[in-house]
Amino acid sequence: MGDVLAGFHAVWEFESDSVLIRYERGIRTPKLFQALGERRIPLSAVEGVSLAPGKRGTVVLRLLPRAGADPLLEAADGQLKDGSDPYRLVLPAERETLAEYYADELKGLLTESGPADRHLVAAPEAPLHFKAYDGKASFDGTAVQFRWSWTGASSAKWKAGDQSFAVTDLSGVQWRSPEVFEGHLRLIRRPADSSAPALQADQDPAAVVFGLGYGPVHESLPFAAAVLAAVRARGPVPVVPAPARRDPADIAERIRHLGELHQAGLVTDEEFSSKKAELLAEL
Repeated sequence: MGDVLAGFHAVWEFESDSVLIRYERGIRTPKLFQALGERRIPLSAVEGVSLAPGKRGTVVLRLLPRAGADPLLEAADGQLKDGSDPYRLVLPAERETLAEYYADELKGLLTESGPADRHLVAAPEAPLHFKAYDGKASFDGTAVQFRWSWTGASSAKWKAGDQSFAVTDLSGVQWRSPEVFEGHLRLIRRPADSSAPALQADQDPAAVVFGLGYGPVHESLPFAAAVLAAVRARGPVPVVPAPARRDPADIAERIRHLGELHQAGLVTDEEFSSKKAELLAEL
């Protein structure tokens, strides 16, 4: 196609086999977009295109990626807010006709659907690093390093010492957004031991814990995506058994701690009810 469509925070350049998305830099641009810079999305990684009304006189053109095609979205696991969705292009409502034209043109070029058997969109490049609440995480492309902070790390992590995990020893990554309660980045090691009790992230030497100002989305999510892509590139991943259920006493202690945070005003009523239900469901 060779055309360019500019929206708020991003510009899409249409090519015969891909869409090159260039994200703007500026104080109003989501930090995740600025961190990504630009991304080339092969049409083989896309199974659909949507156009819908947006907020305050805008329309939203969105690519619908295939499951498993993008390590960033796989790591995000549905936790990204609309404003940080790298596949959305927001345009003024008066450009709806133009957006509809490009949506139809793209739909005519799509030939793939269903889950992808490998990553088709490039992951953020290493080296990458970020500061978590209880330590510093770094990734050089072959191994992940966790160095604990004396002000935030638990005694269990200090006892275990700083950690190094080779990509070849990992089977996946678990990212829980720093914008929710108990946000963390956990490395899933192979082979998984289904008989071992599930550790809280603050006690697990294979995890770092987020907090207010620690492990922000634009730093920790690209990190998680890069590690996940490196793991997937090593070959088939063995089936990971479901984690063992937690000890009821541990669940009770977590609910008690959650209640203290709620009483202190650090957790909203909605967050308290939602997290309490999650914890009870693990019994």
